[in-house]
Amino acid sequence: MKRRDFVRTAGGATAAATASAGATGTAAAQEVQPDWPSGVTSGNLGSYQDARGEDAVTVAVGAGEGGLAFDPTQLWVDPGTTITFEWTGNGGAHNVQTVDGGGPASLDSGNPVGEEGATYEYEVAEEDAGITHYHCVPHTAVGMHAGLAVGEGVATVEAGGGGATGWPEDIADVGMPIHAHWVGVTAGLGIVLTFVFTFYMLKYGESAHTGHGGTQ
Repeated sequence: MKRRDFVRTAGGATAAATASAGATGTAAAQEVQPDWPSGVTSGNLGSYQDARGEDAVTVAVGAGEGGLAFDPTQLWVDPGTTITFEWTGNGGAHNVQTVDGGGPASLDSGNPVGEEGATYEYEVAEEDAGITHYHCVPHTAVGMHAGLAVGEGVATVEAGGGGATGWPEDIADVGMPIHAHWVGVTAGLGIVLTFVFTFYMLKYGESAHTGHGGTQ
């Protein structure tokens, strides 16, 4: 490879590395979700649905492999939305009840029931604005907890990555954590090594006469 060809190749690699880092930064754009209390985030299953703009939404009671979860576990709606809690018949008898001091919405389906297809409807009101932590009373000790966020005024946090990147939603699922600053460090290191390698080739590489019939 002639030196001029190598320089072109190295320059292309540097540009590619920089573009890759930029693309990664874009893919890492964060999604805004309600700032759920710890009792909600530790609930079984952990599914999330942003149902703002929808008139009605259904929450499965007795979801998950053991039937000991609400699905979605974390739900964000507007005032006026009708939530239908529908029993799956799995996991035993369940109910829906706001945790004592758990928030503005007064969820209470009554006594626990285990019948598949049983329902409890709750129409969200303006007074429910905020975040409510609720649970299944018989299974509160085993993690059957969930959360309901109402309105646009709830506290929020950035969570998860935006855009389809081909990675799992939770990067920990691939077996190692990746932090944004490591992407920048890696890209910078690649650029530095490219320049070092380019300098070495220009100083100690092939003669400018190689391939033109000249002598070394």
